[in-house]
Amino acid sequence: MLLKNAKIVNPKNNFEDYADLRIENDTIVAIEKNLQPQTNEDVIDLSGKIIIPGLIDMHCHLREPGFSAKETIKTGILSAINGGYTAICPMANTNPTVDNATTLTYCISKAKETAKIGFHPICAVTKELKGEKIVNISELISLGAVAFSDDGKPLENMHLLREALKYINSHNSLIISHSEDSSLANSGVINEGKVSTLSGLKGIPSVTESLAVARELEVVRATNGKYHFAHISTKRSVELIRQAKKDGLNITCETAPHYFSLTEDDIKDYDAKYKVNPPLRTREDLDAIVEGLKDGTIDVIATDHAPHTVQEKQNPIQQAPMGIAGFETAMSITLNYLVNNGKLSLIDAVRKLTANPARILNLENQGDIRLGAKANLAVIDLEEIYTVNASKFKSKCRISPFDKMELKGRVKMTIINGKIYNIG
Repeated sequence: MLLKNAKIVNPKNNFEDYADLRIENDTIVAIEKNLQPQTNEDVIDLSGKIIIPGLIDMHCHLREPGFSAKETIKTGILSAINGGYTAICPMANTNPTVDNATTLTYCISKAKETAKIGFHPICAVTKELKGEKIVNISELISLGAVAFSDDGKPLENMHLLREALKYINSHNSLIISHSEDSSLANSGVINEGKVSTLSGLKGIPSVTESLAVARELEVVRATNGKYHFAHISTKRSVELIRQAKKDGLNITCETAPHYFSLTEDDIKDYDAKYKVNPPLRTREDLDAIVEGLKDGTIDVIATDHAPHTVQEKQNPIQQAPMGIAGFETAMSITLNYLVNNGKLSLIDAVRKLTANPARILNLENQGDIRLGAKANLAVIDLEEIYTVNASKFKSKCRISPFDKMELKGRVKMTIINGKIYNIG
């Protein structure tokens, strides 16, 4: 096929210009201006659109095995494709936990049944996420694990973390941290602050996160390890990570779209569609997250796609589980809250969604548009204005804090290994 008249935005080589792109089978074979159609070639006019590398989500939850009512590997993959993702990294907090060869190979085989999406599992650091016994790192890496995380639960045994960090780093892999002090979280519901005080809901103080970040940074400093912080949400966490990077620590971090677009003030009618972990924070925290994205302290925008059933999320906020569907709104939220308002350039935003996660996870041939690479791409219309309709999500979780929101900029097409998926 020949993709014509689009602007190509490729952060990997800082390329941002108009060019045509030819794909043969599953591979990019030409990137030039004014390419002429060949015999029997499908020509797709993408005037007014941009082509970017397919998005890479290094933090999501697909729920299968064990919680298929919330999401399956198939529905999760279809939801990701609908959001422009060509590679995803599901977390291990399923039932059984992805902490062994059998469960890992099951997940990989189920993914292959749906689409040729880049499927890069993140396995547990400890058996059954109990924080007691480290998994068989070398075996899981040999079978396809790209990183290790007990996400959903914090690693609070610092001796175990130190040993795991040294062992995992020796295998050229990394730990992804769910930074939380569970004693401070204390089964809270929303951020501890004015909204929790006025509502009477139990709060989760911001120090719950920053204290865990601080102590984990000291372990990283002592081991000279490689480490990644998931879903950063507070001003103090950003400050700690910024200083640690200046000190030369080999660390990276991510945030999610809801942490730079929503605050505790957006929680309406105690609706559980706003209940996430970490919780939505204050305006001051949100501004610090944006500043961290701008200055490079925050490397990655990940979705933390964490689906639940509609019935669960319709429970009172005190009883409902934490988590929202994230795949199908991430690109548009990034455009509206970072790019369209001038807080981040388009190429920098795309970098945090593509090239940076590929670099951190050592995903070769991902997050790039170049000759000889697999055609894993997303096509975006920056000008289209549309209204989010969560009832149309491909995910089983059709509840979103962004439902009914009018946004400018939308994924129109996802191309995975040369196969087109039209969207919207």
